[in-house]
Formats: sequence, C-alpha cells, structure tokens
Amino acid sequence: MAETDLNPAFKPDVLEAGRLLFAKPCEFLRGVLKLDDMPNADLPEITFAGRSNVGKSSLINALTGRKSLARTSVTPGRTQEINFFDLGGRLILSDLPGYGFAQAPKDKVEAWTDFIKLYLKGRPTLRRAMVLVDSRHGLKDVDRKIMDLMDDSAVNYQIVMTKADKVKPEPLAATRAAIAKELTEHVAGHPDILVTSSNDGFGIADVRAALSELALPE
Repeated sequence: MAETDLNPAFKPDVLEAGRLLFAKPCEFLRGVLKLDDMPNADLPEITFAGRSNVGKSSLINALTGRKSLARTSVTPGRTQEINFFDLGGRLILSDLPGYGFAQAPKDKVEAWTDFIKLYLKGRPTLRRAMVLVDSRHGLKDVDRKIMDLMDDSAVNYQIVMTKADKVKPEPLAATRAAIAKELTEHVAGHPDILVTSSNDGFGIADVRAALSELALPE
C-alpha cells in the first residue's frame, strides 16, 4: 500500500517546506519537572504524547534526522520529564513522559500526570499535540484517556500511527479506519491521521509537512 493511500495529500511546496524546516539545527533545550523551569514561551510549540515505548523518541529522531537527539529505550517509562528542543528558532518540540505502564512508583506516575495536565492547560504557545498510537494495537483505553484530557484542555491534537512497517497493509488500513471513526467523537481531534514508520521513513515527510504549517514563518 502506497504512503499516499494512508496519509493526507500535501502539496509539493508544503512537503518542501517541511523538509527545509527539519533540515535546520535541532538543539536540546532542557528537561523539566516543574512549570517554573519551562523554557520561554516565545515560539510555536508542538508536543509528542503516547503510551510508553510507542516510539516518541524514535519519531523525533527520524523527523530531525538525528540518531540520538531524543533518547530511546526498550524500557518503558524511561522518559520521566518533559524534554524540550528548539528546531531552528522556528518551532519548539516537546517530548512528554510515556503513559500507561511506566516503570515507576504510582505516586510518581500520578505526579507526572498532574504536571502534564498543568502543562497542557497553561502553555500559551502550544499549537498541537501529536498523540502517537502503535499501529499494531490501535487505540487502547489509556490512549482514549489522553484524548479526553486533550479535549478537556482544549488542546488540538493529531493522531500519529507508529511502527506501520510491522503491520500488513490490510490490517493497517482497518486500524486507521477504526481510529478515524472514534476521532469523530472528540472535539479537539484533528481529522487527518498520519501513518508512520521511523524504521523505514514511511510517512516522515508528511509529519514534517504538517508541522511546517504550524511553525514560525521564515
């Protein structure tokens, strides 16, 4: 199945804008656990959310063309703070702690959750949340909870299906259709779903294009 059968059709100039944006330097700013430590809110911001080990760090690395900009791990819950990155002075990327089955004490997980809620509701430059969903499993209850949280926080979010290379075309299309149907019930959900694989680059250009439309103009 071709990439264009699953992802929105971006015009060539938008795809090129996405390529140019993510060709810029992307630098780690800081990891934070308190609102007072947040970087200045002076650029448009995109955050990446998803279940532990869904591939957030791998996607950020693939988008930026860097192998180790964001840490990756086979151990769920390794990212325990919000990590911020500056993309060429035009866009801030943030990587949220994974949710669902983080390897941490319950009270710490609850503290992360409260912190994320405050971040979502209080970050004035947050343009969109990219909610990552494993293509092999589709939406889980923990994904639905984060979608509800985005709805309640009035944060526009877009579903990004990851690990598409691990699913055959027909089940992949069926999972995408099921997610699209559920999205119609969520007021803050973006209607376009992005299907990706960080391993083979499938859909990466489309995510870059989508985010280029939210970045600070050059």
